Amino acid sequence: MRFIASFIMIVGLAFLFYGGYEIFQANQKQKQSLAEANEVLAVDRENSEEVGSAETMEFSDGDVIGLLKIPKLEKDLPIISGTDEEELSRGVGHYKTTKLPGQDDQILLSGHRDSVFRGFGDLEIGDQFIVEMPYGTFVYEFYESEIVPADDTTVIRSTAPDEVLTLSTCYPFNFIGSAPDRYIIYAKPVVEE
Repeated sequence: MRFIASFIMIVGLAFLFYGGYEIFQANQKQKQSLAEANEVLAVDRENSEEVGSAETMEFSDGDVIGLLKIPKLEKDLPIISGTDEEELSRGVGHYKTTKLPGQDDQILLSGHRDSVFRGFGDLEIGDQFIVEMPYGTFVYEFYESEIVPADDTTVIRSTAPDEVLTLSTCYPFNFIGSAPDRYIIYAKPVVEE
């Protein structure tokens, strides 16, 4: 009986250490990507004639392409091109089939609920998101949200000629394991008067 109890305790500790290591690794990747985002934005602002618009941006899967700021949560998050697990472990993933800020269509960003989008349940209609790209800064305001099944791909759609920032994460927020749903936030550009 002691052997079984000891074995269970060792296995439990191994899971705790592994989980802690994974969280540490994810935090390190996100810090590195955030530094890359700040560097990309600083360099491109100095050479603003090189990147004049979304259409002239060139990037590949896994590249850091911008920065998402969520003032209410006091978060600055790197935006990574692509939504594979590797990209999502480094920051907020940009769905490649959607557009970029300034292109008058849907921009879809996705992130993990337990890392970059932790605290998403605290956001409310009217909260703002700031997207910084090498060619400009774009401000969006949260106007609607919905919960959809995890396999519902209808949220990925053209919104042209209206620009909509769509943010997606797993739901329920405190679910352990692979969550069955997705929490979707829609935000529209803030028009300066």
